Amino acid sequence: MTYILPILGVLLSFLFVYFVKPQKKENFKLLLAFSGAFLLALTLFELFPEVYEHTNSKTVGLFVMLGILFQIFLEFFSKGAEHGHVHVKNDTKKFPWLLFISLSIHSILEGVPIEHNHTMLYGILIHKIPIAIILSIFLLGSKLKLTSSIFFISLFAIMTPIGSYISANFELAPKYFAMLNALVIGIFLHISTVILFESSEGHKFNLRKLAVIIVGIIIAYML
Repeated sequence: MTYILPILGVLLSFLFVYFVKPQKKENFKLLLAFSGAFLLALTLFELFPEVYEHTNSKTVGLFVMLGILFQIFLEFFSKGAEHGHVHVKNDTKKFPWLLFISLSIHSILEGVPIEHNHTMLYGILIHKIPIAIILSIFLLGSKLKLTSSIFFISLFAIMTPIGSYISANFELAPKYFAMLNALVIGIFLHISTVILFESSEGHKFNLRKLAVIIVGIIIAYML
């Protein structure tokens, strides 16, 4: 399930967009808000306690900050696709290699903690589904050939399992694995908080958004 669920989540999202053809990405803001809250809560409840067991707090803090900075760097190339915003021009026929490479690096890294903490699998899955839907809307609405879009989404789907496979088959000392997990925590913190902030419209109070955020936190706590 560690390898199958992330792949199915992305591919089924692509098929949903292909057949249903939703036009407005704004309709998925509540789903994005839920995924952001769920991922943030799981990161705090599951990953943070683990990393502090194997290395000192100063080192953890350093690698969390490096993870945040690294994700900001990746977003110069992905244009924010990791948190539901694809700002790449869709009138080009060229394959978006920069978008693909940055998303792939992000996806491989987010697969690392899954092998040793299976609860995080659900957080990654809930995070990937709305992102895959929005990414699929962009790909199918662009001038790319359908085969190129399928190639893109298929490779994107297997990147997280690749990260989990690498984590399972390359032994690292607990200290270094904790540092890598701290780096991933920084990535998750940046992604999830940006999703929560950007899903607000003009920072107005939104009862539905608040409700799905609370539900996401409660479910993450109960897992």
